[in-house]
Amino acid sequence: MSDVKTESKDAVLEIRFDRPKKKNALTIAMYAAMVEALEGAAKDPGIRAVAFTAEGETFTAGNDVLDFMNGLGGEGEPPVLRFIRLLATYEKPLVAAVNGAAVGLGTTMLLHCDLVYASDAARLITPFVSLGLVPEAASSLLLPQRVGAAVAAEMLLLGAPLSAARAKELGLINEIVPAAELRATALARAAALAKQPPQALKLARALLRGDVSATLARLDDEAKLFAECLVGSEAREAFTAFFEKRAPDFSKLA
Repeated sequence: MSDVKTESKDAVLEIRFDRPKKKNALTIAMYAAMVEALEGAAKDPGIRAVAFTAEGETFTAGNDVLDFMNGLGGEGEPPVLRFIRLLATYEKPLVAAVNGAAVGLGTTMLLHCDLVYASDAARLITPFVSLGLVPEAASSLLLPQRVGAAVAAEMLLLGAPLSAARAKELGLINEIVPAAELRATALARAAALAKQPPQALKLARALLRGDVSATLARLDDEAKLFAECLVGSEAREAFTAFFEKRAPDFSKLA
């Protein structure tokens, strides 16, 4: 059974994380499924918007640690990078409904969404450095642009969590809605976008995003460093400590 569910209604493709027992931790297979869904929607004139939702009380715990300890998966461009690159260049509106924690890519993917809705329990967390890694999804470029250098440093260097209220104040989310209404709200907003004149909407989104060449260049820079860090001693210590349920010790690492 797939851990990613898709459903089409009102010209909206819903992509739903469906691995609640694992807090919707993202696997390489899940990224591949999302890439396939996004690529299919891009070619389908009947789909005019995409909404990301999640089952359970966690939007996503980020990348599945066991899965990523085995590397970024196979030859060629890994599915996670294909997914991120699609988000950065997607020509149809992207909407997200964030319930509970959004860890790692769960937060950075929101930087590429047009509209983001969250429950009051939402928490945006980017613990890359704490895991011996570097930021991804061009967050090292886009996050300072959105929230300023000081807040971005707290989030990316310390992994400091951001509450839903603070995220709204900083403009990272559009609206806080009751958890019971979150999915319906996001899907309704996506359906409203789907009803807009498609060409005008496409052009307006392109103007809002501006030149994405810098974003794509930063994606590549981050991906290279991320891959190097993933097999490094710091990430190994962080992941080992995670499985041993202890605090990592980086004091003896150069």
